[in-house]
Amino acid sequence: MSRLSVVIPCFNEEKTLVTCVDRVLEIAGETLSIQIIIVDDYSTDSSLKVAHELMEIHPDISVLHHDFNQGKGAALRTGFQHATGDYVAVQDADLEYDPNDFKKLLKPLEDGNADVVLGSRFLSGDAHRVLYFWHSLGNRFLTLLSNIFTDLNLTDMETCYKVFRRDVIQGIEIKENRFGFEPEIVAKIAHLRLRIYEMGISYHGRSYEEGKKIGARDGLRAIYCILRYNAFQAPLPIQFFLYSLIGGVAAIVNYIIFMGLFTNGWAIHMAAPLAFVLAAAVNYFLVITFLFRHKARWKSALEVFFFLLVVLVGGGLDLFITRSLFHLDISPGSSKLIATALVFIFNFLGRRFLVFPEPSSGPWK
Repeated sequence: MSRLSVVIPCFNEEKTLVTCVDRVLEIAGETLSIQIIIVDDYSTDSSLKVAHELMEIHPDISVLHHDFNQGKGAALRTGFQHATGDYVAVQDADLEYDPNDFKKLLKPLEDGNADVVLGSRFLSGDAHRVLYFWHSLGNRFLTLLSNIFTDLNLTDMETCYKVFRRDVIQGIEIKENRFGFEPEIVAKIAHLRLRIYEMGISYHGRSYEEGKKIGARDGLRAIYCILRYNAFQAPLPIQFFLYSLIGGVAAIVNYIIFMGLFTNGWAIHMAAPLAFVLAAAVNYFLVITFLFRHKARWKSALEVFFFLLVVLVGGGLDLFITRSLFHLDISPGSSKLIATALVFIFNFLGRRFLVFPEPSSGPWK
């Protein structure tokens, strides 16, 4: 017999929680037992009271709660830690998803073919409630953006229904507290090269008047999370594109500092290296924040050595090209711009393969 642990994050769902739990319990049978973990995220209604009443009735229900509101991702993080089943699933308390779909989502896992199974609202031929066009378009855009970075071909990255082998989900560190959990977990299972399946599910969405909580701010956070948790292992062309944006900012800093120093009487052999070093510091901060090893902070002596080596060689090339062009009667500003452009590719390759040698995914690794 298989055991499924269902984590239910709950925030102000007193009207639907009982029905939700009953529907989850109904899928138990001769070959499947159910553990329900309700995590109340500091509800301001009677959700926590209702959850405790359910726990007194059903021995397979446990209730956890937060002392302050943290968000869906935080509730799931808490719930996953207490799961004991063979498999772990997510169930929102708002009745938008049908627990009966868990039966088919479990099959690839039970057959030993999958490590993670995602339920797609866009693959199913079942009835779907018609709601917001722009919301649907936003979901598809975020899924596309996520797929570009993960090299997966999902149809519904933002789906609630995700079923995991317990050892898989308990081995992943979840950092996001709100709805950023969805792009974060998809990024991390993609990087682990897990066997991921996707199956169609039914969907009965709520309107905002009925209590839907996700909004535009969460969409922007999802974009940030896709970049944060994917960029350092994205396919090389994607990394180069992102580095072009970062390098563009650093190049502007480089040019502004150089011209400021030069027009104030600094010689080219002094102004160019100083501007390059300061721009390199800006570049380093941006790449560890948005692109390569996230929030890396001089983790080894070798990293420091290679970083300084790239800066010194790049700075030397920058100075050599700038001075050579200037001696050919090209203006200081144009000389600096040309030198910056020519050194750009060297900087990217040096940071990508020497300072931050992370394995990338997808084609052109």
